[in-house]
Amino acid sequence: MSLFICPVCKEKLTESEKLYKCENGHCFDKSKFGYVNLLQSQKSSAKRHGDDRMMVRARRDFLDSGAYAFLRDALCDICRSVLPDNAKILDAGCGEGYYSAGIKASCNKKFEICGVDISKDALEFMGKRKCGVPCAVASLFELPLADESVDAVLNVFSPEADGEFRRVLNNGGYLIKVIPREKHLLGLKNAIYDKPYLNEMPSAELQGFELVCTKQLEGRLYLDSAEMIQNLFKMTPYYYKTGIDDQNKISRIDYLETEAEFEIRVYRKEV
Repeated sequence: MSLFICPVCKEKLTESEKLYKCENGHCFDKSKFGYVNLLQSQKSSAKRHGDDRMMVRARRDFLDSGAYAFLRDALCDICRSVLPDNAKILDAGCGEGYYSAGIKASCNKKFEICGVDISKDALEFMGKRKCGVPCAVASLFELPLADESVDAVLNVFSPEADGEFRRVLNNGGYLIKVIPREKHLLGLKNAIYDKPYLNEMPSAELQGFELVCTKQLEGRLYLDSAEMIQNLFKMTPYYYKTGIDDQNKISRIDYLETEAEFEIRVYRKEV
C-alpha cells in the first residue's frame, strides 16, 4: 500500500509497476517518469500549474551545485533528531526533489517519504533523480493522503496549507517549515532593483500547532559564472516580477555575492 489515497473515493491506493489502483477499481497510470497525476479537476489538469520548466531546470541545476547543501544537511539533522524510526514523511511542495532525495539518501533511519507538487515539470525532474521517493501531482490544499497518516510534513519554500497539513499529520506529528529570512538573497536584489526590500517574516504562530524550536541558518554565496547567477535568478519569483531592463542587468553580471539566510521552524501538532 502506498501513502496516497484515491482522489475519487478516498480509499487507499496500491502501487504496482505501472499504475496505482484502489479497491473500488479506480486506476491512475504512472507517467514514464514515475509520478502519478492525482489532480482531479479536468479543467485544472488541462492547464499548466506550478513552476514552469525553465524555473524547475534552473532550480535543479542551482541546487545540484551544492549552494544550498547546508540547508539540506540541517533538515536531515532535524529529521534524524525528532522523528522515529520508520517515520512516514510527506514533502509538501517537493519540487524536483532535492530535499526529500537528500533526506532519503543520508538518513540511516528507514523513513518512508512521498512527495506532492502541482507542477508536472517539477515531478518529471524528480523522477529523473531515481531517488526512490513516490510522487504525485496534486494540490497542497487537497492532499491525496488519509487523515492522520504521516508523522511529518516537510514544507520548504512552498505554499502554506496548514489546515491540510494538520489533517494528514498524526497526533503529535511534526511540521517542518523553511522560510527565507529578512536578508535572504539581498545581494541579488541589490543587483536588480534600485530600492531593494527586505523579506517580511511571517508570524510563528500556527493554529493547532505548538512551536517546538527554530533554527537560523546563515550562508554567503559566491557565484562566479553567469550561468549560476542566471539559474539563481530564474528559480526565484523575482525573474517573473521584473521587466526586460532589470532582467538585462543580471544578464551582464558574471560574479555575484549574496546572502543565503533561512529559518527552519519545527512545529508539533497539538492533540
